[in-house]
Amino acid sequence: MSLQPDDEPLEDQLSVPLSQASQLLTSFTQFLTICIHNILYYRSIYPAETFLTSRAYNLPVHQSRHPKVCSWIRDAVDAVKAQLVLGVVERIAVVIYDGQARVMERWMFDVAHFPAWKGFKDVRSVRTDEEDELDEEIIGNIETNMEGKVNWTDVDEQLRATIRKLAYAAEKLKSLPNSCTFTIAVELRDEGEAPIGHPQPWIPTQSNLQTKSKDREKAGQDVGGAKTTPLRAVEAGPLFFECWVEEGDAKEQRSSNTSSE
Repeated sequence: MSLQPDDEPLEDQLSVPLSQASQLLTSFTQFLTICIHNILYYRSIYPAETFLTSRAYNLPVHQSRHPKVCSWIRDAVDAVKAQLVLGVVERIAVVIYDGQARVMERWMFDVAHFPAWKGFKDVRSVRTDEEDELDEEIIGNIETNMEGKVNWTDVDEQLRATIRKLAYAAEKLKSLPNSCTFTIAVELRDEGEAPIGHPQPWIPTQSNLQTKSKDREKAGQDVGGAKTTPLRAVEAGPLFFECWVEEGDAKEQRSSNTSSE
């Protein structure tokens, strides 16, 4: 998507300095990757011995040692990042299913209030044969005026606290059945276009997980879950998002059946 400086002042299009936007987005996607690996570990999606323990944000974290799992997560997060850049994502979900494809849990990351990413990737490419139309001095002035808007120490502390809370919550939840699987999903804004094309990393979700929209009067039956546990709201400069975990109806029914036997 190209930047159109004639339609809107460049200063209004950028919510963070160009020099910091890419770093902020990379920080979030690294955080998301760590969260996914930790969810898989604490929810026993794979055996504990297939994970190694390392450190991130000065915390012990867990990472799958299986090359195919690591590759799949890396590709999935890259696909999420591509949609974040376009500004079309409202929520990101790590969805856990049982062996019958019933939703057990949804680990949610609400990024609806993220700063505008659109433009930081494209600004430099706009300057082709008509370089003078986008004056480097304008960009320099924006970065100078907004310097220090991102407090990186605060960002790291907020992400560190969220990972700790996620690990604590994951350990306290009721156990999942054997043979559970997972996937990564994104919920798009109403104005967002579905990511179609070739290659096609995304497929539409089942109707039970589709959110309410202008074309859909009611959300799917598994959206929201039977029980919701808030994790943390992250607010560090321009970076704001919320996290929570939803436990599905099928998981609650399974717990009830198990306790009554």
